[in-house]
Amino acid sequence: MSHPTPSLTVLGGGPGGYAAAFLAADLGLPVTLIDEEANPGGVCLYRGCIPSKALLHVARLINEARHSSAWGVTFAPPVIDLDRLRSFKEGVVAKMTGGLGQLSTMRGITFVRGRGTVVDPHTISVATATGEQRVTSDYIILSTGSFPTKVPGVSIDSPRVMDSTGALELRDIPRRLLVVGGGYIGLELGSVYAALGSAVTVVEMLDGLLPGADRDLANVLARSIAPRFTAVLLKTRVVSLTDNGASLDVVFDGDVAEKTQQFDKVLVSVGRKPNSKIPGLERTKVQVNGRGFIVVDGQRRTAEPSIFAIGDVAGDPMLAHKASHEGRVAVEVIAGHKAAFEPAAIPAVVFTDPELAWCGLTETDAKANGVDVEIARFPWAASGRATTIDRSDGVTKLIIDKATGRVRGMGIVGPGAGELIAEGVLAVEMAATATDVAMSIHPHPTLSETVMESADAYFGTSTHIYRPKKK
Repeated sequence: MSHPTPSLTVLGGGPGGYAAAFLAADLGLPVTLIDEEANPGGVCLYRGCIPSKALLHVARLINEARHSSAWGVTFAPPVIDLDRLRSFKEGVVAKMTGGLGQLSTMRGITFVRGRGTVVDPHTISVATATGEQRVTSDYIILSTGSFPTKVPGVSIDSPRVMDSTGALELRDIPRRLLVVGGGYIGLELGSVYAALGSAVTVVEMLDGLLPGADRDLANVLARSIAPRFTAVLLKTRVVSLTDNGASLDVVFDGDVAEKTQQFDKVLVSVGRKPNSKIPGLERTKVQVNGRGFIVVDGQRRTAEPSIFAIGDVAGDPMLAHKASHEGRVAVEVIAGHKAAFEPAAIPAVVFTDPELAWCGLTETDAKANGVDVEIARFPWAASGRATTIDRSDGVTKLIIDKATGRVRGMGIVGPGAGELIAEGVLAVEMAATATDVAMSIHPHPTLSETVMESADAYFGTSTHIYRPKKK
């Protein structure tokens, strides 16, 4: 006896939501996708990952042009056409979101533009431009994303204070910019504005940038980008912020000599919070934990059997690729297949210059949890490819289980680290050993060789460094 094909409604069209909707349609499910924008894409495509990477590409080009004088090639100082740059960024967004809209139509998905309210475990009411529209289905996937965190006393109502969304609008290039928060969002956007001509100061409460990354990798990045910033203030916090009409008066507390400073604009980038306050959610059995995340099981199902939740709203890490995979798992379950979200490695990438990326077990977490591992590092100073591009400050390292030789994690800092980290993800997921990696022939001369040579270094047999393994 065949079962009827279940219908699905997806609330939220970000990388998790549209990936779920697209797979469901590919599997033959009737699908409705609800989002407030004209096309799928979510914060990632409209106001996050994609526009920021377009601007970071421009920043890297400017920095390379400045650096090229060391090679005997000197360019004139860049002339920034802000309107044209903004148009380039917006064109990238329009192309990608428009393409997703076409893919949605081609798959036969019903796309409803508007704000959704939960009516019951099977029904969403959508406030559209033409009135209320109700959508009923067998299952619902909540993919409502997250929003920038506000800081009391700092996120004041002033056009001079921006969050990441405002910073990406690129209204102007402030002469003096303060970035509150030394995480990946602050460093990425701070790098963009510094390349475009702003004097950028970064303030971070903790004693180092990028708190989630291993210190040896984060320190390489910090040393490389510090000269591009006016100052990096660690172990310091913003006590108060006042708009005096001409600029912003900022009072600091901590390890800084000048306690009061003036800035033309302030970017607040201290993280994001889940969009779990979905209207009408209280009409269901869905539970929200103390951090504001919707509680889900291994299949991304909530306490309400017909409702699933994925992406930023369903827990850390708040990453687009994590959301996409969760969406696919949820759809597989709804379609009646056996599936669970059980990744051994979710990669994280900081798209600064140099890039920093890691996956699987970090060295920091291994020490904190008493996991017996060995660390194998290969310095890019010994890499022929890194030397040819004059970027020898990078590092590739493997975190290897001492008892089995399995690769448990990987960390990379250097140009293109975000592309290289995928090999680490594959190694961790497939339970590859250091021997597997060392015996896999990598092309020469490439930066990918540093992965192979890291494995060689574990055995004390790396060709391009002399570090015999301790007996």
